[in-house]
Amino acid sequence: MLPKSARLRRILFAYTVNELGTWFGYVALALSIYDHTHSAFATAGLFLARGLLPALCAPMLVARVERSSRGSILASLFLLEAIATVGLAVLLWHFVLAGVLVLVAIDGVLAVAATALVRASAARIALGEDADADGSSGGEMLPSGAERSLSDDAAQRQVSAALNFAFMGAFAVGPALGALLVHALGAPLTMLVDALTFPLAGVLVLGLRTHVEDGGEQTIRERLLTAWRHTQLAPQLRTLLLTEAIAIVFLAAVEPVEVVYVKTTLAAGDLGYGLLVTSWGIGAAAGAVVFARATHRPLAPMLTGGVFLLALAYLGYAAAPTLALACVAAFVGGIGNGIHWPSLISAVQKLTPTELHGRLMSAVGSINALCPALGFILGGTVAALTSPRAAMLMAGVVSMALTVTFLRISLSGSALATALPTGSVSS
Repeated sequence: MLPKSARLRRILFAYTVNELGTWFGYVALALSIYDHTHSAFATAGLFLARGLLPALCAPMLVARVERSSRGSILASLFLLEAIATVGLAVLLWHFVLAGVLVLVAIDGVLAVAATALVRASAARIALGEDADADGSSGGEMLPSGAERSLSDDAAQRQVSAALNFAFMGAFAVGPALGALLVHALGAPLTMLVDALTFPLAGVLVLGLRTHVEDGGEQTIRERLLTAWRHTQLAPQLRTLLLTEAIAIVFLAAVEPVEVVYVKTTLAAGDLGYGLLVTSWGIGAAAGAVVFARATHRPLAPMLTGGVFLLALAYLGYAAAPTLALACVAAFVGGIGNGIHWPSLISAVQKLTPTELHGRLMSAVGSINALCPALGFILGGTVAALTSPRAAMLMAGVVSMALTVTFLRISLSGSALATALPTGSVSS
């Protein structure tokens, strides 16, 4: 699972630390806003702030960063995230909802851009197409000469599997640790703990090259138009992104309702919320292992199976009478999450030229920021007008219906339905 490249291991560690800290902040903000407002709409506002501005601005920031040849620019993004997080800690001490939402939006732009750049840079290093700021060559992921024996697709999926395992591993333990920190220290101090993770991640990515040559001096607008034209010339990619966007709206409708669902419907308290999210995270880690061990399998069936398990989980939420059964449903959903998301990332990379990975990853990040915001409004509205269980049921039924669309992609006979040669990729 660990890449052989020292630079890729450094990236992987930075990514893990960053994701772990992000979960601390996520739990602290969700619990603090709900405790101060006792409103599902206010909690939905948190997720909305994390979605709208990042969706609009993150691709522009990525295009701007890719024009720069500075080796420290990615580290600078992490430093700015640390400053924003300290500001959030102050605003939680002296609670001001509007200020919290503004800083969450700014931090979201930085986070989406940084994640897209990290993923794109890692893929380029794995393929031997990138170098550090000092000019040292890439291609360190595999032993000398082995790079050419593996397809580009295999190398990309190895990197995606490693980053996904880190993400899902943080998912497995981050929410529970975050809930424990909030319980022991309070939300503001938990945010300060989160802030400490960003300088560490920044140090680890110092010198990482994010510059992408464009064959000329393209403006930011021209770089974005190049990525847009690619999606128009690749109908399968366009269909995949559109289908995923619709799916995320309904899959995300549950998130702002979970706090209310646990604390009121199940009467389980703060630790119960942490346990539910952790159950999902443990399942996600298991799903990440499944994906990592199936890198020679076609991507499309994994996309379909992942959504199917997510739909089952939300239907389980709607029916669960106790926290224990809800946690079982969360574990199933986590497995689906751990399989589906890296399958999507790998599919987008497979359908995109390497030089456009950063911009397409930022587009995926924008979809994953904007569409949840729409889902949060939908889920919060349904929960406020009816009940949390009704919101869970809606998400489950619609997600199950969308499984059919992903199944059609699986049966299309396209590149995503083509497996790599068995044994060509080690997990």
